[in-house]
Amino acid sequence: MTKQHIKVITSVERRRHWSREEKERVVAAALEPGTVVSDVARSAGIHVSQLFRWRKELCQISTPALPPFVPIEVDGVATT
Repeated sequence: MTKQHIKVITSVERRRHWSREEKERVVAAALEPGTVVSDVARSAGIHVSQLFRWRKELCQISTPALPPFVPIEVDGVATT
């Protein structure tokens, strides 16, 4: 006869929903000079990849949408 291990689950672990303010606080802590990102993630109870994803989302610089090429017209060409 073999022994079997049985795992008893007593509660349901649910995903945590983070507010934007909470995400900004954790990302700001990770951006401090001399801070180890994995330590910040561990203290917040998240995986370091989640922290990098939040940082990417929150630190995106919005650039104005400009077309890649802007047509120009030249009336006269100066010659030497």
